Formats: sequence, structure tokens, C-alpha cells
Amino acid sequence: MRGPARTPAKRGLLIALEGIDGAGKSTLLLALGRALRRQGYSVRLRREPADRTIGRLAQEAGAQDPWTGAVYFTVDRHLAAPALQADLHRYDLVLSDRSFYSTLAYQGSRLPPRERARLEDLQRRATVAPDRVILLDLPPSWIGRRLTRRGSARGPLERARALRRVARAYRRLARRGGWTVLDARLPPRTLLRRVRRALGLAPRNRAPARRRKTIRSRSDPGRFR
Repeated sequence: MRGPARTPAKRGLLIALEGIDGAGKSTLLLALGRALRRQGYSVRLRREPADRTIGRLAQEAGAQDPWTGAVYFTVDRHLAAPALQADLHRYDLVLSDRSFYSTLAYQGSRLPPRERARLEDLQRRATVAPDRVILLDLPPSWIGRRLTRRGSARGPLERARALRRVARAYRRLARRGGWTVLDARLPPRTLLRRVRRALGLAPRNRAPARRRKTIRSRSDPGRFR
């Protein structure tokens, strides 16, 4: 598979939210998008898979064969890469609910080490790697509680076991990649505040102060409150 078409250097920042099913990524994505727009940034929200049909095929195939499921997700990612690149040129920030790290955590955690390495190489050639990754980490003891809110073709015990495996894979990826890791049990407002602090993006929507003869002390305009 060829990588995404070459384009001029992107100006936007790609920020991915990762975590197991039920960790709260979608809720945080919407809240973060609103907050950053209020700060004066142009923001584009995206989610994976981009094509629902391919995503459904990936889920069905992955239940039997993790490699085949991963390939479906990779095809979806590769097809969506031109639109993603366009968004990175058009917007200051692109926030994505999942990235190729989801495939590495879900399907990759079921593969032997050599196949996992091959899968990661395939992902990096298929699309744009995130600039920053935020992991919403849900402790194993909470996974069963979150499952009760979502339907699943698998039994509760089997599903909980699978998600614990995926959660461990996410933590390994986070340690290796230096991700920001947040406790998914925190209230939404607290999560939002901590993500904004971790990103360290100064507000852009304040007009420059006029020069005055007398200089008064002011708080740092780039500081979050």
C-alpha cells in the first residue's frame, strides 16, 4: 500500500483521543472542540472509522481473524487520508475520535510480536500519524460497569476480558509514545480541564493590548483558568 499523497507541510495539529469502548472519548471530543473554538482556533472534528460500511465489515471480520479486521480498518484509514490532509491544511486543529492506535490496541494485541510490528508499519504508511495522543484510561475494575451501558454480541465476561487486554495494550503504547494519560473515571469537566492544560494551547481570541504611558501589571494572557 502506498502512503498518502505528498502535500506541502501541514499547518494544523492532529490530536487523537484514544481509549477502550465506553471510556468517554466522544463526550470529551465535543467538549474539547467547543472549548478550543472559544479560544480562537479553527477546529475540525473527525472520528474513525470514516466509512461505516467498512467499519462494520472490519468488526465482523475481526471477530474471526484480527489481521483481516485490521486490514479493513487500514483501508478505511487510507481512503480517508486525503480528506484528513486537507483538513490539516484548512484548520488549526483536527481532533479525532480514535486513530490507527486503536487498530494496534484492539486487533494488534491479538497478534504475535512480528505481525504487530508489520501492522504498525502498515498504519504509518496508510495515513498521517497523530501529533498528540490523549489516552482515557479506564481501570479494569470499572470495565464491567461501563459494559452494562453498551450492547455487545459477546457475553459480558468475554467482552470484559477482551477490553482488559486492549487496555493493557493501550498503556504499553502510551508509555512508549509519551502520551498524555488521564483517568477516564474523572468527571467530564475535570477531564476537559486537564486535557487543555496538557495541550498548553494559548488563547488566540484576545485583542492585543494598546500601548499606554503607564504600564500596569496583568495576568499572563496565555494562562488557562
